[in-house]
Amino acid sequence: MDDNSAHTTWATQRLDALIRKEVEPPLVIQTLRLGTLDEWEPGWAKKTWHPQPDLLNVDGSLFGGYIAALADQIMAFAAMTVLPGDMSMRTLNLSLTFLRVGKAEPVTVLGKVRSQTKQIIATRAELSRPDGTLIAEATAQQILQPYRLPQ
Repeated sequence: MDDNSAHTTWATQRLDALIRKEVEPPLVIQTLRLGTLDEWEPGWAKKTWHPQPDLLNVDGSLFGGYIAALADQIMAFAAMTVLPGDMSMRTLNLSLTFLRVGKAEPVTVLGKVRSQTKQIIATRAELSRPDGTLIAEATAQQILQPYRLPQ
């Protein structure tokens, strides 16, 4: 990650703190063992996810629900890189296409912002094997809402 000070918001500060492991991820992320992220720049976020054996299907392939959760998470991280400082967001929709079987090997997860309006941030995710072969791709829209401090 380079200097992102030009777009410092609560969201980008949170991304930096997650990378530096200064804050714990939400309990749902811990429970699902999704991890956080490795790096980001305005408009994208990236991570490598290492599947644990007990999270795989009986044939050693990746469970599709985890692929969907990883895609949703990285697209939210990508949206956070451009989120206005007084806003938060929720996933409005998620579309996922499986291209190849994922195996018991690290998965590169890349999220990018495709477009942004005052109400919606459209994102795209790519999940790949270590050799770069795409496992799945996804798109989502994040609907913006006023930021409220967590209760």
